[in-house]
Amino acid sequence: MTMSKLMPHTDLKKLVIKLGGSMLAGLETSFFEALKKYQSKGFQVIIVHGGGPTINEDLEKNNITYKTINGIRYTSKEAVSIVQKALVEKVNPFLTKQLVSANIKAIGLNGIDGNIFESDFLDQSKYGYVGKILKVHEEKIQGYLNAGKVPVIACFGATNDGFPLNINGDTVASHIALAIGAKALFLITDTNGIKIQDAVQKEVNPEEINQWIQSEDIYGGMIPKVEAAIECLNAGIPAIHIVNQNFEGTKISKEGVRS
Repeated sequence: MTMSKLMPHTDLKKLVIKLGGSMLAGLETSFFEALKKYQSKGFQVIIVHGGGPTINEDLEKNNITYKTINGIRYTSKEAVSIVQKALVEKVNPFLTKQLVSANIKAIGLNGIDGNIFESDFLDQSKYGYVGKILKVHEEKIQGYLNAGKVPVIACFGATNDGFPLNINGDTVASHIALAIGAKALFLITDTNGIKIQDAVQKEVNPEEINQWIQSEDIYGGMIPKVEAAIECLNAGIPAIHIVNQNFEGTKISKEGVRS
């Protein structure tokens, strides 16, 4: 993932929240109340979501094997249509409906038509039908925010030629956060943040993260999360939080220290 554009932060009242797929079926009332509280304080909220468990279940039903490479799901040609249906036709409407039921105005979106973001193959020979973000149309997202809605964005896109692309959710969330000049990016997972030797690190900096990747204390799906966090910091996002649905966990900032 490459982020070369340093975004100005003229509006510090936007938050991007990325929900891991494992969280979606078990979201608690406290999560929705926290969103409302942020909105009441004047924050505009964007949600990006994955759908790992639903995707895995649907792939297994179709006898399609799956694997991850460097924390990124390899997506074969036969798997990509199943991934698309899981994310766009199942998970996205389900989450959007949950928000609406909690009296939060929301609209389900994705990157297939290129209106929200444009994408292309990340590395087809290595990852298959997995995408990278080329451009985010922040004006489209801002339009929904100005209308008082929470954009709920599935991490799925397509090439300009129409080839479907599964995109890592942390990557999508990071690029959107940068494009809109978000105050913070929250990566909500089923863990309480970055754990090193079973201890949650409350606040860390990029140097420590790089050391932990080298020592393999950080591994698997946490790697793209922390790498996205570091790139966001370098591009100007003040802080990235890897947290549970109660917004408790690890804050990553350039000045962060272990606690």
